[in-house]
Amino acid sequence: MTDDLPDRSLRVGEKVLLIDRKKRRYLVTLEEGGEFHTHSGFLPHAEIVGQDEGAALRSTRGATFTAFRPTLSDFVLKMPRGAQVIYPKDLGAILMQADIFPGARVLESGVGSGALSMTLLRAGAHVTGYEIRDDFAARARKNVESFCPPEQVAHYRVEQRDCYEGIDEVALDRIVLDLPEPWQVVPHAQTALRPGGILVAYTPTIIQAVQLRERFVDSEFELAETMEVLHRGWNIDGTSVRPDHRMVAHTGFLTHARLLPA
Repeated sequence: MTDDLPDRSLRVGEKVLLIDRKKRRYLVTLEEGGEFHTHSGFLPHAEIVGQDEGAALRSTRGATFTAFRPTLSDFVLKMPRGAQVIYPKDLGAILMQADIFPGARVLESGVGSGALSMTLLRAGAHVTGYEIRDDFAARARKNVESFCPPEQVAHYRVEQRDCYEGIDEVALDRIVLDLPEPWQVVPHAQTALRPGGILVAYTPTIIQAVQLRERFVDSEFELAETMEVLHRGWNIDGTSVRPDHRMVAHTGFLTHARLLPA
């Protein structure tokens, strides 16, 4: 019965993605008395609140916008950032390489703007972040609190500290790194991870990935693999079917390995 279904209409305090006819996207937080302004006129937030996703709305100048709740991918690409974010194509691969599961105890080092933090939390992980820059840590917390529900935020903690100097946590299930020199963390990871735990590192250059793989050789980590993800869209318009002229190619390398019992 439809009477038992939850109310999923758009509400004050939520974020909404407004998409115009040219597919331009605008991320807006709905507020009491708020207005969304563009060169195509303005749209009162009150006309958005209470609508279902997919609703078509008109500005004061007749421009049409479609309203949706932003996906995690939408938010990552539109959210305020202090550091370069990990792209959605790599975030999905990290979830699989790290085998993130509900309740997993994860250490994330190099939280940046919080894109990876949100991805881990959405997958059900309990995340402790290490970040050396206070402004990045503050930005990550703010973005996480802005997008994730309170029950996920409750499982998120960020400390201002250097992962190269050590890891206090023990019996971790996973360690995920976005650091310039992840090989420095390998000795600490060996004592912080439980046997069978997984370490994943995101590195922009292949030289960094090589140095990490070389450090694994004399460590307790095995089954190391390195990969990159290339994302190419396709144009499909009637009989015109071809790859897009532009693609999101190299962004970084993903290296993962598993810890053996000592």
